[in-house]
Amino acid sequence: MSELDSVFSDDWGEDHRSGLVAVVGRPNVGKSTLINAILGQKIAIVTAKPQTTRRRQLGIYTNEEAQVLFIDTPGIHKPRSVLGKYMVGVAHDALKDADVILWILDASAPPTAGDQNIAALLGRIVPATPRVLALNKIDLAGDSAEFAAHASLCEHQSALPVSAKEARGISDLIASLIPLLPRGPRYYPAGQASEANLRFLAAEIIRERIIELTSDELPHAVAVEITRFREKRYGAQIEASIFVERGSQKGIVIGKRGDLIKRIGVESRVALEALLESRVNLETRVKVQKNWRSNAEFLRRIGYPLPKRGRN
Repeated sequence: MSELDSVFSDDWGEDHRSGLVAVVGRPNVGKSTLINAILGQKIAIVTAKPQTTRRRQLGIYTNEEAQVLFIDTPGIHKPRSVLGKYMVGVAHDALKDADVILWILDASAPPTAGDQNIAALLGRIVPATPRVLALNKIDLAGDSAEFAAHASLCEHQSALPVSAKEARGISDLIASLIPLLPRGPRYYPAGQASEANLRFLAAEIIRERIIELTSDELPHAVAVEITRFREKRYGAQIEASIFVERGSQKGIVIGKRGDLIKRIGVESRVALEALLESRVNLETRVKVQKNWRSNAEFLRRIGYPLPKRGRN
């Protein structure tokens, strides 16, 4: 018996499955909400604004039969900046790495040109990868659900109605994904739901509150960097820099007499204390970094792994 066979037969059984599932779709179709519902806890920020997810995030679902590694990707869209190109590149790379594609579609409305573009993309770069369609927002669709129109977009192994918001259809969705994964062991402990570190999660929580509390045009121009994160016996000390692209945007984030930045701080602290299960002392500073979304050096500094010049 080989070492690999021993892992399967002795630890998990010959039929145990594990692998990567790339979760793709247009911006704001509910990818992060669905992953949070599957895992039963929040690992990705969720807002009503499109293009909230900017980086590749891993959600880990484990049961007796399998370990499913969900890759939450940025929404596939037409990029207009270095950051936008990076986000689309992240989604494309996730597709190439995946064992299964989970395509989230909005069943409450007919397919869009963006959906047609994703169908073409899947056919071009991962034509042989199994696909499962999650027809989301059935809580909004009712009898007018566009199931047939979405199901006809591409070849697929199954197409299932779900409601990420209400956590409906989750068990059927999991059951459809597991048989499509290769045989393999668990790569993470059964109780682990994400590989994201606390600094990243803290920055995302603060960014979520900014997105929810500001106007439509501002969220895309906001970045958050955790400059200090220290866990002590009595709690955590966190310092965060909030970056915007223009002075007028800084004024929006701060608000009249500093009211909005105070609210952002309070709501972020409450969420961080729930995450860390301890007291949190949070300090925030708002800074202007002109055109940061197209500044590759700045993006690398705050944690986006863009390739440096001269590299292929």
